[in-house]
Amino acid sequence: MQGEACPALPHEPQTRRKPPTMTTPDPRAKLPATPLADNERLKGQSHHLRGTIAQDLGDGLTGGFNGDNFQLIRFHGMYEQDNRDIRAERHDQKLDNLKNVMLRCRLPGGVITPQQWLGIDQFAGSHTLYGSIRLTNRQTFQYHGILKPDIKAVHQWLHKLGLDSIATAGDVNRNVLCTSNPVESSLHREAWEWAKKISEHLLPKSRAYAEIWLDGEKVETTETAPLSEGVKSGDDTEPVLGASYLPRKFKTTVVIPPHNDVDLHANDLNFVAIEENGKLAGFNVLVGGGLSMEHGNTKTYPDTAREFGFIGLDKVLDCAAAVVSVQRDWGNRSDRKAAKTRYTLERVGTEVFIAEVENRMGAKFQPIRPYEFTTRGDRIGWVQGEDKKWHLTLFIENGRITDAPGRPLKTGLREIAKIHKGDFRLTANQNLIVAGVAARDKAKIEKIAREHGLINDKVSKQRENSMACVALPTCPLAMAEAERFLPQFLDHVDEIMAENGLSEEHIVLRANGCPNGCGRTMLSEIGLVGKAVGRYNLYAGGNRQGTRIPRLYKENITEPEILAILREWIAGWATGREPGEGFGDYAVRTGIVQPVLDPPRDFWKASAA
Repeated sequence: MQGEACPALPHEPQTRRKPPTMTTPDPRAKLPATPLADNERLKGQSHHLRGTIAQDLGDGLTGGFNGDNFQLIRFHGMYEQDNRDIRAERHDQKLDNLKNVMLRCRLPGGVITPQQWLGIDQFAGSHTLYGSIRLTNRQTFQYHGILKPDIKAVHQWLHKLGLDSIATAGDVNRNVLCTSNPVESSLHREAWEWAKKISEHLLPKSRAYAEIWLDGEKVETTETAPLSEGVKSGDDTEPVLGASYLPRKFKTTVVIPPHNDVDLHANDLNFVAIEENGKLAGFNVLVGGGLSMEHGNTKTYPDTAREFGFIGLDKVLDCAAAVVSVQRDWGNRSDRKAAKTRYTLERVGTEVFIAEVENRMGAKFQPIRPYEFTTRGDRIGWVQGEDKKWHLTLFIENGRITDAPGRPLKTGLREIAKIHKGDFRLTANQNLIVAGVAARDKAKIEKIAREHGLINDKVSKQRENSMACVALPTCPLAMAEAERFLPQFLDHVDEIMAENGLSEEHIVLRANGCPNGCGRTMLSEIGLVGKAVGRYNLYAGGNRQGTRIPRLYKENITEPEILAILREWIAGWATGREPGEGFGDYAVRTGIVQPVLDPPRDFWKASAA
């Protein structure tokens, strides 16, 4: 993504709604007396995430996992999948689905060494069905297509590289994001260090990962750590996460204004860096963002995070553990669709939640410090940092790294890794930064990048600012195409932009194969959410800063219908926009859609269309 500057919006305290006041002494009393979700049973009976995974690995009758293990492997960073494109063919042949796993690495802040990249590349080429590496918008990478006999090998391979996949899925705190920020090098270093510390502090302490995958070898990240001051213990083995872990997945970011490249409002817990005199002074804390929903279920909705206050650096880990433990104790464990932090906040009230966090971390929040966001995307191409080193951000369409005719991206990154003396940074927009390049090495790296299609001057600003989730054929939840659909769809959008003299402009456009939010569509200016094969719901009205949820414009429509609508919208925007006005703000100002100001109450209201 290009990351061009948007008009600066000075920060103002959030006033969109007044949360309900909590009167009952225990917020859990507001939950109906309903049975716990079955996930709670399996977590409680899992012997701290061990289950019978180790025994299941020896079952050669199936390429998948049996019983509870199907869910438990997620806590170890894996999802069971198959290739949906060939399901019918295999069924005709009386064969089971070609079951395999997708594995997601834990990589706080997305920083990785060239030597680690070479190891990642090698395994992808020799031990996966597809041979590719997929960069995700959670600032890490995924392997798709690992067969059961190779699963233990991949964990041991990652361990030798100094990596792991602990807690990148499941009901735990997942990979911690950090603004990539290649220019302000010293501040980025501090923020990234905090991202790593938060990640380590909130990891499961169970030895299950080391026992199952590494034959008991010690892993520093899974050793029991002392409990943060003031945080109530959930369990002796898991002092922060508790015996049944969290009610639902939990996501955390570290954000460096004015760059909102991590889309903080998609996350449960956010630490917004506050700089004073060139140094990190502390963080504004925002809690309760999240984007998943369910088609037609008005009890589900995306929402932006709420401001809690400012904390100093001495309270960061205590604050993180306190927020997580409150959600652990107060979250809904009966209805998983209502289990995320944003629903807990709405149910008990923000003020009550804040008071309990303050009690558990042993400190009061200070007033929010001023901050603003002016950019969201990645700055594609070369930029020079304050340390005088150069940083090359490479646009990787939808994050898929493979060798294709005329675009041998995987080979190109391998050749760069062989000579690069800095590091690589995976971004939250599915791109890759070759960071810390000395001036003498700049031309050599650019030459390799151009020869392998990693730099293409013909890529439009629109394409750089668009993103899709994986969807078909590997995601079992996908209702429609996304990654395979978006490139060709953008060919048409590029034509429309060019026809209206907007080739150097962009709209934040995203596509999801289902409503679970992996493509962060609910923070886009124009969003497509899969409803069925070839059909999407069309959303509009988010903004470039990533601080407003878009609204549903039209349901269950085809690509030609979508393009006809976009043709009219973009033509109107080209002639009727105000100076510097992004499409989402134009759509709201001109009444294409009404703004979503209070998501719990007005997200499902009909648009103006």
